[in-house]
Amino acid sequence: MKIIFLGTTKFSFELLKHLCVNNLKPMMLFTMPEEFSISYSHEKIKNFNYCDLIPFCDEEKIPVYQVDSGINTRLTDYYQIISELEPDVILVMGWYYMVPKSIRMLAKYGAWGIHASLLPKYAGGAPLVWAIINGEKETGITLFRLDDGVDDGEIITQKTISIQENDTIKEVYDRVTLASKDVLIEVLSKKEKITFTPQDKSKIEIWPHRTPNEGEIDLSRSTKEIYNFIRAQSEPYPGAFIKTIDGFKLIIEKVRIELLD
Repeated sequence: MKIIFLGTTKFSFELLKHLCVNNLKPMMLFTMPEEFSISYSHEKIKNFNYCDLIPFCDEEKIPVYQVDSGINTRLTDYYQIISELEPDVILVMGWYYMVPKSIRMLAKYGAWGIHASLLPKYAGGAPLVWAIINGEKETGITLFRLDDGVDDGEIITQKTISIQENDTIKEVYDRVTLASKDVLIEVLSKKEKITFTPQDKSKIEIWPHRTPNEGEIDLSRSTKEIYNFIRAQSEPYPGAFIKTIDGFKLIIEKVRIELLD
């Protein structure tokens, strides 16, 4: 299987290492800087899950290129290079730009992503954060083929993941990473034909990206809502917070609920 890999997060790094261990080393990798330009923001966006993949690529002798563009088309600068490699699949694992159709079409099986939800639920930004904020008892991962819209491509496979009452975002994130490793190797190692199931696009729920400033706690909400809000945004994310009278943010990483006497 000839693979090109797009990634820039800790999640990307875990999957990349797992591919290499399982004799599925990518032929080429594209990554992004920790702070990058994107079309919906006038200022650069900071990637709080950033991981520098370049040292690992150097060690594994994987050619690597860095992309940073606010108009989401810079991958097209490498059209000829990608075309000459004749990839079977482009894996988009922890990425923040839309992948142009012209690039996706260069791979035999297209470009695949893993989204941390059971699509069509929780498409869009920060799916795990939103799921915990909303008090969901389970989430999942979806391996799917990218299309022109937001997380609306054909589904290859899905796996359900539980969200326990005391989980923080880190525990759920770790569970998602382990499940993603298993699913990716299972599908890429298939001897039979890989199947693609279209989504019902009328049922897709697109949730927005979140910014650190949206972590302010609304103390008028219920106890359970505040509890979920805090655990959804704890480390490695920027954290839920309250503003103090002397001009600071008090970031709350962990919380428990007790009845008043």
